[in-house]
Amino acid sequence: MRITVVGDVLLDVDINGAATRLSPDAPVPVVDVADIRRRAGGAGLVATVLAQDGHDVALVTALSDDDGASHLRRALTGVAVLAGAPLAPTPTKTRVRIGTHPMVRFDEGCAPAPVPASTEQMLAAIASSDAIVVADYGRGITANTDIRDAIARAARRVPVVWDPHPAGSQPVEGVAVVTPNLAEALASAKAGGLEPSRTGAEEAGRYLLEKWGSDAVLVTRGEDGALLLSAGEAVQGIPAPKTNVSDPCGAGDRLAGSLALHLGLGLDLAQAASKAVEDASAFLAAGGAASLAVAAEAQEPRPEVEPRPEVEPRPVVELKGLELVDPGELEPDGVSLAHAVRARGGTVVATGGCFDLLHAGHARTLAAARSMGDCLIVCLNSDESVRRLKGVHRPIVSVEDRAELLLALECVDAVVVFGEDTPEACLREIRPDIWVKGGDYTPEELPEARLVAGWGGRCVTVPFHPARSTSGLAAALAKVS
Repeated sequence: MRITVVGDVLLDVDINGAATRLSPDAPVPVVDVADIRRRAGGAGLVATVLAQDGHDVALVTALSDDDGASHLRRALTGVAVLAGAPLAPTPTKTRVRIGTHPMVRFDEGCAPAPVPASTEQMLAAIASSDAIVVADYGRGITANTDIRDAIARAARRVPVVWDPHPAGSQPVEGVAVVTPNLAEALASAKAGGLEPSRTGAEEAGRYLLEKWGSDAVLVTRGEDGALLLSAGEAVQGIPAPKTNVSDPCGAGDRLAGSLALHLGLGLDLAQAASKAVEDASAFLAAGGAASLAVAAEAQEPRPEVEPRPEVEPRPVVELKGLELVDPGELEPDGVSLAHAVRARGGTVVATGGCFDLLHAGHARTLAAARSMGDCLIVCLNSDESVRRLKGVHRPIVSVEDRAELLLALECVDAVVVFGEDTPEACLREIRPDIWVKGGDYTPEELPEARLVAGWGGRCVTVPFHPARSTSGLAAALAKVS
C-alpha cells in the first residue's frame, strides 16, 4: 500500500542538554549542550514515522536549496520525496530541552510564504495513492490549485485525512476525515460566528463538519482523547491511554498518519480513529518526535546477521568532514551500521549475491560499489539459499567462510545473511540509498528496482568482468582435484 503525505515540511532542531547553574549576566539558566539533532517536522514527520514503520511512503512538498533543505533530505531517508521549489527559505524550529522538558523554541523563516508550484510527478504521486495524509502547516502547498484538484479527485476513491492549520487552506470537500485539535476547532467555530464554550468540542465539530463538507471530523483533545463526529451519527468519545509526557510534539502528526493507514487497510472510521489515538499515545510514551533517531535503531525484527570476526576495529566511514562512526559503538550488524551512517548524513550502499569462490571480478564490483557512498553492506545468500538457487553441490564455501572473506576486504563494512531466495527482506531493513549489482542490463531491469525506489533509493549496475566467474573457477578446480 502506497501512502502519500501532502504538506509543508519543516526542519526541527533539538538542542539537548543540562542546566545546573545560572548565568552571571542575567538570572537565566546556562545550558550545557550534550547533543544537537535535526529531523524532519510537519509533513516530513508524518512521512518519516510511516516510513520507519515499514510502509511505502511518498512525500509531496516543497523544498528549498538552502542548508536547511539539505538537512531535510538526509532526514527523509526511506521516503520518496517529490518536491516543488518554494520561493522562501526552509522554515526551522529549534527547541532547547533540559532533560525531557522543553525550555524555549526559536523559529526562523516561518513567515508567510508564496504558494509553491507543483510538478507532474507530484500530481502523479497523489493520483496513484492508496491513502493520503494532508499535513497543512500554512506554508502554501495546500493552496496550490492543481494539488487541491488532485486531492479532490483522489478523495473519491481512497481515504484522505486532512490535518488542518489555522494559517492554512480550508480542506477540499469530500475528504474522509479532518483532524483539528480542540483549540483549532474552537477558533474556527468562533471565526464563523459561534461562541462555543471551552468544553464545546461537539458544537464546534458539528459546525466544521458542515462547513468543510468532509465525511467526518475528529477533534483531538490531548490527554482527553478525541471526539468523532460524522453526518447523521451520534458523537463518539474516544479515550486516550494515560501517558506521563511533558512534550506533546508530534502527536497530531502521528495520529493523522495512523488514521490514514488504518482507513487504507479497510478498518471502519470508528475503529481507525480508536487505533490512531492509541498510536499517538504510544508515540508520546516512547519519547515522541524527539526520540525518532532512537526509535529507528530499535526496530524489530531484523534479518539474520553475520558478525564481524574479532579483529582490531577500523574506522568504518568518514562523512564529508563530520565525525567518524566508531564500529566499537555499534551492534555488530549491517542494520545498525546503516542507521548510524544515515544519522550522520551519509550514503548507504548495498549489494548482494552468493559470493561463492570469491574472485577478482567480485572484488572489483565490491570496490566500485564502495566508492559510491559512505559504507558498503553485502547481503549474502545463506547456504540453504545458495543450494536452492545453484543446485545440491553448491555452495562450495560455507556461509561462515564466505562472510569472513568478504569482511576481510577493506571495501566491505558489514555482511547481512539472508535465507530467502531474494534479498527483499534485507533491503527493507537496510533501506540502502544505492543498490549495486553487476551485469549487462539497465538499472530499471533489476527486480529490486521498484522496491528500492519506494524509499527514494536508486539502482546502479556495474559491468561484469570477462573470464572471471565462480562457475569457471569451480570447473578449473575440478580438473586439478
